[in-house]
Amino acid sequence: MGEKGTVCVTGAGGYVASWLVKQLLSEGYNVHGTVRVPQNDKNAHLKKLEKASENLKLFKVDLLDYNSLSAAITGCDGVFHVACPVPFGSVTNPEARIPRDGTYLQNHLFARHLVLALTSEPVELVEPAVKGTLNVLKACSEANVKRVVVVSSAAAVLLSPDWPKGQVKDESCWSDKEYCRRTNHSFVPVFSFIRTDFPGSLSKNWYCLSKTEAESEAIEFAKVSGLDVVAVCPSLVLGPMLQPTVNSSSLVLIKLLKEGYEELENRLRNIVDARDVAEALLLAYEKPEAKGRYICTAHTIRLQDLVDILRRLYPNYNYPKKFTEVNEGEGLTEGLSSEKLQELGWSYRPLEETLVDSIEGYGEAGLLD
Repeated sequence: MGEKGTVCVTGAGGYVASWLVKQLLSEGYNVHGTVRVPQNDKNAHLKKLEKASENLKLFKVDLLDYNSLSAAITGCDGVFHVACPVPFGSVTNPEARIPRDGTYLQNHLFARHLVLALTSEPVELVEPAVKGTLNVLKACSEANVKRVVVVSSAAAVLLSPDWPKGQVKDESCWSDKEYCRRTNHSFVPVFSFIRTDFPGSLSKNWYCLSKTEAESEAIEFAKVSGLDVVAVCPSLVLGPMLQPTVNSSSLVLIKLLKEGYEELENRLRNIVDARDVAEALLLAYEKPEAKGRYICTAHTIRLQDLVDILRRLYPNYNYPKKFTEVNEGEGLTEGLSSEKLQELGWSYRPLEETLVDSIEGYGEAGLLD
């Protein structure tokens, strides 16, 4: 058994979650990892992690199936809710209504909040994000979990058009939900590098909405239930991959190296390493003084400057040919501050280390051929 107790990681086979599982095992935790299909090859990397054979147990879980979640969380001291859908393409049915499951509502500890959350949002993103989060929190409450760390996103911070111009965004800033709904077919300055021809660009404001809804509902649940919930909001996550399948944020960098775009907009980017995010999540769990939400970002850089670094390090890839300056909109260009997280003891690695480790890993996996 793990020396530090037992924790659960939802979506354990994912990009950030895999690094978190690795970190937790190395720190002496016993880990319950939730995945859709434990026997699937895409989860095989988890079983190869150091101490996994003794201290990692995978559970077959669907976030929308409360009973399966409850089985994984029962007996845990803490829970890291990492699982969340990030689409590669556009949301195909953004106006779909989420089915209202009467049995689920009757059994939910705080059904009123669920009714408010699950009435009219895109079923492909918001249902798993919000309903899944509330399922996790309910299971944690009933299992008397000591603390829940919810992985939110800078997407729940950045889209705030009324934020004072020139003022760095901190944890008091929230993305405007109505703005996300109105602008679901426009660019979102968190993940994509280009407006229309990068996969996922048409759905990214729905993603921002889903993360904002899920985090705000989690905080409201905590207020009502007394459950100790801490949220961490990472920006664009890069760094080497442990999992065999390519995740959405890694695809951003891969396409930047391979596609040879004729022209890209020179937008501002906030970047953080997946390994540093895992460290942040562990701090948010272990530090007794941790509370509320924490922005997790390390480097702010213009796209053209990022490409210049990449070209210096790896001159032979097919980089974008031209960059154009754009007006990103009022309240959308301000930087993010991780000062609160750094006060908790967090630090981050140099950007070049993240880029080199990412690209070397992509090359070894044959992703840049």
